[in-house]
Formats: sequence, C-alpha cells, structure tokens
Amino acid sequence: MNRPLILVSNDDGIHAPGIELLAGAMEALGEVWVVAPATEQSAVSGAISLRQPLRIVEHGERRLAVSGTPTDCVYIALNHALPRRPTLCVSGINHGANLGDDVLYSGTVAAAIEATLSDVPSIAFSQAGRGAFEERLLATWVERIARAALARGMPRATFLNVNFPPTLSPQSNIRVSKLGRRNYGRQVVAKEDPRHLPYYWLGGSELGFDDMPGSDCNAVAAGDISLSPVDLDLTHYRFLGELRQWDELQPVSDMNSDQPTRDDNE
Repeated sequence: MNRPLILVSNDDGIHAPGIELLAGAMEALGEVWVVAPATEQSAVSGAISLRQPLRIVEHGERRLAVSGTPTDCVYIALNHALPRRPTLCVSGINHGANLGDDVLYSGTVAAAIEATLSDVPSIAFSQAGRGAFEERLLATWVERIARAALARGMPRATFLNVNFPPTLSPQSNIRVSKLGRRNYGRQVVAKEDPRHLPYYWLGGSELGFDDMPGSDCNAVAAGDISLSPVDLDLTHYRFLGELRQWDELQPVSDMNSDQPTRDDNE
C-alpha cells in the first residue's frame, strides 16, 4: 500500500503494443492499473459518454477494458474502479505523434487532461511515425520522465506532453519545448453507398509543420524527444486587456449617454 498507484490509459485500445510497453515500464515505479478503451478511440479528444451506458471487462489482474472513450476510462477509474487515488496517470504510448495542435484532438492527450482536471499529475506519451517501437530505449525514457514527475511534482492544472521521434536513438536528447503548429490537408471525400445515399470521409494527409524554433515539432524533426508542459488555462491574457477596451462591449447605458432625453426635446 506504500507504493504509488499509477493509472495507465491510452486511445489505441487495451491491446495496443504501446500500452503494454508503458505499463511494463511503470512497474518499477508503483502499483500499475490499466484502464483503457476496449477498441481504438483515436482523435476523439475529450468526448465523454453521457447518453449510453458503459461496460467494463476484466483482462487480467488490475487490467480493465471500458467500452468508451479515453476520458470515460479515466473518469471511471478515478471515480469507481481504482481502490485508491492514483499518484500519477500516464497515457500512451500512442502510435503516432501528438504535436502542436494535435493536443486538441488527441484521445491520448485527453486521458491525461481528464486526470489533470481531477488534480492527478499526468503525462501523455506518443511516438511519431508508424514504425515498430524501439522498446528498450522507450521504456528507459518513459520511466525516467515518470520517475522525475513523481519525485519533483507538477503544477496544478498542468500536464506533460511527450513525443518521441520516429527513430529513437541513444543520441536523442530531451528538448523542453513549446507547442508547435502542424499542417494537415483539409479534405472531405464524398462517396455514395449502395443505396445511393451520400457519406463523407474527413481529413487529409499531414503536410508538414510551421518552422518554429523551440517547438515540439522542430525537436522531433531533429530526432530529439520533445517534452512540453501544457497548461489547461486557455485564456489569452494579452488579448484580455484589449477586449475590455472594445467600444462594442461597453454597457448599453454608456452607449446611450449621448442620446437626447425627453426633457431636451421639449
């Protein structure tokens, strides 16, 4: 009971090789519970199931599959399935990068966000590309990063987003990075089913990224590991003051102060 409880989730599903690797690496740090989607849930962002029931199926000791989204998994883990509060939540290792804007769409990141909203320190792990994992180095790095987070702590409402390069090597270094901007083709492909009813496929291929020195995209492109602290406070503080000065947003009484009164017209 003195060992930290570590919650492991993902969006690729409970049978994905990335979650096997991540859960195995966490065994050195604490009591590991895996609560993950029963099927792949990529790009579902923070969707939560409010209009249909969820089912939990055991896949071994401390290993649960949930018939829902990554957010559902973490929600059910924290509020029902786990025997006590986790010390850390880790999500991944996603098969494919979650860089820059991807954090708004990613189910991997959403699992970390849901835990962060409940004040559980969290880390999302992803690897760019679609090749095989370099298991030994990946396990070493995820354990080192998680161990550091456990030892040093993290600010409230902040999680870590970690991306490994497609080819991880002993020469790959960690770069503490800001979020970048990825570019995708904005494509809608219209088709017709056998009953002549239209349907549509959304999304295009990745076109690249903005060259932003210090960004996670640049770090991974250089063969390094990006580590980005992400704050859940999305407020744009520089714009906040400007908005307060907009004439259109002033009280209506102030806007009508120059209008003539009834007495003025008599």
